[in-house]
Amino acid sequence: MDDTGTLTLRPLTARSIVLSTLLGHHPPELPARALVRVGALFGTAEGTVRVALTRMVAAGDLEQHGGAYRLTDRLLARQARQDDSRAPRTRSWDGTWEIAVVTPDRRPAPERAALRQAMAALRLAELREGTWLRPANLVRPRPPVVAEQCGCFTATPEDDPAALAARLWDLPEWAGRARRLADALDAACSPADRFTVAAAVLRHLLTDPVLPDELLPRGWPGADLRGRYDAFERDFRGELRQYTAP
Repeated sequence: MDDTGTLTLRPLTARSIVLSTLLGHHPPELPARALVRVGALFGTAEGTVRVALTRMVAAGDLEQHGGAYRLTDRLLARQARQDDSRAPRTRSWDGTWEIAVVTPDRRPAPERAALRQAMAALRLAELREGTWLRPANLVRPRPPVVAEQCGCFTATPEDDPAALAARLWDLPEWAGRARRLADALDAACSPADRFTVAAAVLRHLLTDPVLPDELLPRGWPGADLRGRYDAFERDFRGELRQYTAP
């Protein structure tokens, strides 16, 4: 949102069309002609799509095999995170929190950046420099970068856990944008508008802290937004089959 509270969305580009199409396709590989047809659905010229494909291969986003393009390992990891964001694996919460504390005194900037990225994917929040935590209600493996840089513990806070969660995450801001995105998804009519809003919804779901119900404000919109996206995905992927079919 901008300073006036208006919902702002990233513009639709040839790269975003290709990337969103492949991220939503299983397996994430399609021939160039299928991606060109999808681009045409949004009014993007064939030459523009093919230039985007060439640039994405050069940037390491895609691999080319014959006439087909597929996601590289880095983006396969992103696809897995997106899939998980739509149906995060949770367990019953017993009140404990997982805590990761950075142990090395000094770390090169690339190592710090890699850890920050990993913590975001794990949905941990930073209490202070080098101390990350969240309620222990999620089921997912920790990547090696966490074990290499952190000591990991579980503990129970003495203070109000809901107040701690509210300190770590801006829950009203997340909920407000989620509701605006849900309204925008309902209101979108053209394929381009629906595609653009849906991509923004998926990015927003990646930042949902997925907290236990006990720690969430009343009326939390996370499950509703996931349901609306799933309904869009079923309908839209059905429409895309005629463009992505061999």
